[in-house]
Amino acid sequence: MSKNKVSRNERSQLEEHAGQKKQQEKQRRMPDQRIRRTCERLGSALVALIQEKPVDEVTVQEVLDRASVGRSTFYLHYSDKDDLLLSQLEKFLETMSTALSIRKEESHRVVPVAELFAHIGDQKKLYRALADSGRLNDFFDLAQGYFARAIEQRLTESKRLSKLPQRELSARASALAGSVLSLLRWWLDRGAKESPHALDELFHRMVWNGLQ
Repeated sequence: MSKNKVSRNERSQLEEHAGQKKQQEKQRRMPDQRIRRTCERLGSALVALIQEKPVDEVTVQEVLDRASVGRSTFYLHYSDKDDLLLSQLEKFLETMSTALSIRKEESHRVVPVAELFAHIGDQKKLYRALADSGRLNDFFDLAQGYFARAIEQRLTESKRLSKLPQRELSARASALAGSVLSLLRWWLDRGAKESPHALDELFHRMVWNGLQ
C-alpha cells in the first residue's frame, strides 16, 4: 500500500516537473517569436514601400510607421535600411535554395526552379525596384553563393556523382548556380513568357545531360 502511495507521489512530482519545464520552454520561446514577428513586419513594410517609390527615397521612419515598430527596436536588429533589405533577400534565398533538401524531395531536381521562377515572376515590381536602384547585381551575387551551396548538397544527396572529387563537385555546383540565375535573367528580361514548370524541366535536362 505504502509502495503504491510512493509511486503515485513520484508520478505526481514528475508530472509537476514536466509542467514546469513546458512552461519555462514556452517563456523562452516567446521573446524569439516576438522578435521574429517584429522582423517580419519590418521586412514586409520595406518590401511594400520599395514597390511604391524608389528604394533610395524610402526612409527608416517610413518603414517604422508602416510596420508600427519603434526606432529603438529597429536599431536593435538592423544598422540601417540597407541592412534590413539585405536580411530580407538572405531570408528568401535561404528558404528557396534549401527547400528541396529540407523537404527531402526524392527527385532529380537540384534547384526548385518552378517555385523560384513563379515567386519572382509574381514580384516583378520588386525585381524592377532592385534593378532601378542598382541593387539587382548585389542580389544575383548573393544568390550565387546560396544556390551553389544548395546545389552541391543536392548533388551529394543524389549519389549519382559519388565518384567525383569534392573539388570538382563544388565547381560544377557553382557553374550550375550561375546557369540557373542566368536563365532567370533571360526569362524575366524577355517578359516571362514561358511557364516556370517548362523552364524547370529545361534546366534539369541541361543539368543531367551535362553531367553524364
